Amino acid sequence: MSAGWFRRRLLPGGPLPSPRPQGPRASPVPYRRPRFLRGSGSGSADASRRCRNVRPVRSPARSRALPWNAGYAEVINAEKSEFNEDQAACGQLNIQRAELGAEEDQEWLTLCPEEFLTGHYWALFDGHGGPSAAIVAANTLHTCLRRQLEAVVEGVAATQPPMNLSGRCVCLSDPQFVEEKGIRAEDVVIGALENAFLECDEVIGRELEASGQGGGCTALVAVSLQGKLYVANAGDSRAILVRRDEVRPLSSEFTPETERQRLQQLAFVCPELLADEFTRLEFPRRLKGDDLGQKVLFRDHHMIGWSYKHVEKSDLKYPLVHGQGKQARLLGTLAVSRGLGDHQLRVLDTNIQLKPFLLSVPQVTVLDVHQLEPQEEDVIVMATDGLWDVLSNEQVAQLVRSFLPGNQEDPHRFSELAQMLIRSTQGTEDSPVEGVSYDDVSVFVIPLHSGGNNYC
Repeated sequence: MSAGWFRRRLLPGGPLPSPRPQGPRASPVPYRRPRFLRGSGSGSADASRRCRNVRPVRSPARSRALPWNAGYAEVINAEKSEFNEDQAACGQLNIQRAELGAEEDQEWLTLCPEEFLTGHYWALFDGHGGPSAAIVAANTLHTCLRRQLEAVVEGVAATQPPMNLSGRCVCLSDPQFVEEKGIRAEDVVIGALENAFLECDEVIGRELEASGQGGGCTALVAVSLQGKLYVANAGDSRAILVRRDEVRPLSSEFTPETERQRLQQLAFVCPELLADEFTRLEFPRRLKGDDLGQKVLFRDHHMIGWSYKHVEKSDLKYPLVHGQGKQARLLGTLAVSRGLGDHQLRVLDTNIQLKPFLLSVPQVTVLDVHQLEPQEEDVIVMATDGLWDVLSNEQVAQLVRSFLPGNQEDPHRFSELAQMLIRSTQGTEDSPVEGVSYDDVSVFVIPLHSGGNNYC
């Protein structure tokens, strides 16, 4: 594979577009909170009375039910910025076949009598560089997903996706080829999610460029469809399944550390992206002039292990990936390696773009809810990284298991649980864990029992 071919075909975002002629600038993206929070108030009045400095936690009004009776709560950052950069969305997905033709009506009605596949959708977007990208994503991604699913709905609804959706059989062995590849209906849903993220990323780029705004966001999405739950993640938010005797991660965080090899590989193939200002090599620490000529530990894109090399002058440049844990940064700038937006983001005081290194494609995990046989207290916890900075998976599971059994009669228990999880990060006297989160925190708690037993 030539480097030129790689740039044309695989470089994220493809070739950079030519600058567009200046025209009238669109209005900035207006700041707003999720629609389902309208009419809501603080869900933590008691906690606020106990500690004057505790930030108020908001949840939907008790009269507003979310899909599957899910719970939600959020808290704004500790005055890091004026706005809450997290955004959330949820709702029902009604997926109809695109361009339903008269001659095909009868066959389609037999396949899906109501002409719809019905699913549900929950999403969290953690913005950076302002809330604009997260707001556009919250208003757009579900529409992109519905459009992508409608374009392939016959493949989603079929027991085995057909090779050809046009209805014309080119090869009698097509079903055999599909079976040999192991392609299932859930693979078509995964493809629709991947394409929806890409489409949404393009929309964000256009809208923010037109309004003269910038920024990006991570995206964590859960979609229920035909008895399965699809969790798609691009960024450092997290989703876990909590059961009485199990805690199962449903997502992985994408940071400069976890995607070091992919980032280094891209810099190896396209070194011009570093503009001779950075080194793609990783060292245990930032090298100094005194290290010249010394033989030190390093690793490159092809290495999981470590080796040694003699330090050259080019090794003294700032590393492509630098820092550890929450302090790791891509090109000294960004703490995530996947997400939406950031089309205009550049390294400070340079013209080096970060967008080529950022993937908007999510990792998708599939949970077969029907086979799981969910129990009354089985839940999915989705949250932005502000929660996981303080609480581990096991600590969240422990809080879930301690709360739900004693609140089975409370119809709003899942929002109450989401509030309790957030309050556990606020450093109050009754907090069960040490540590305080100063980030925005948004949490969905999705019960599997009611939804999983009534899937469409």
